[in-house]
This record gives sequence, structure tokens and C-alpha cells, in this order.
Amino acid sequence: MGNQVIIIVGTFVLVVTGLLLGYVLSQLVLGYLGFNLLTLLGTISLVLIFGTLYYVLFWQLRREPSQPFKGNIPNQADEEITGNYLKNRLIARLSGDVAAAERLIEQAKQNYPGMPDNWYCERVLDDLDRDQR
Repeated sequence: MGNQVIIIVGTFVLVVTGLLLGYVLSQLVLGYLGFNLLTLLGTISLVLIFGTLYYVLFWQLRREPSQPFKGNIPNQADEEITGNYLKNRLIARLSGDVAAAERLIEQAKQNYPGMPDNWYCERVLDDLDRDQR
């Protein structure tokens, strides 16, 4: 929610600043506004504000995740799917040896107690990758 507020407010200020900058520059070009130190500093400040907001706004857009917001609490079904996927990958890596996969997971649980179940599968897979290198 915070990123969306920043993007909306930044876009609004960017549009207003762009309109002001365009108006001031058009008045300077047409000769309706005299060119002096005040108009020079005003134009430079509008350019700086416009450029800074443009940079910050699109930097913020790049940082925002591309997936829709699901909330802070992970869905239990998603965790089970991920856990099953990781366990199946581990079993496939061990050529279908389910008992060996269970032993490796239990050994990881003894070495690193208190971690989520998915973490143990990832740890064992990473260890197997490292050992193969």
C-alpha cells in the first residue's frame, strides 16, 4: 500500500511540475516572460524537481514486485505445494530413493533444528549440488 501511495503522489506532482515547466518555457520562448535571474532559477528548480521525481518514481516502480500482493501471511496450500515440489525434486535427484531423501532431511533437521520443512529440502538440494561440483 505504501508503494502505491508514493507512486500516485509522485505521478501527480510529476504531472503538475511538468505542466508548470512547459508553461514557463513556452512563455520564455514566446517572449511574454522576461528572462532574468528569477526565471532562470525557477526554471532550473522545475527541471531539478521534474528530473528527481521522474527518477524516484521509476526507481520505485522497478523495485515493486511484479506479482500481485497476496498479503503477509503465506497460504498453507502454497507452502504444501512448494514442500511437495522440493521433496519431489530431491527424490528425483536421488534417482527415486525415497528412504535416502528422508534420511538426508532428518539429518538436516538434527544439524539445523527449528527451521521450516521447506528449508530442509532446499538445504539438502543445495548440499547435493555443492557435492556434485
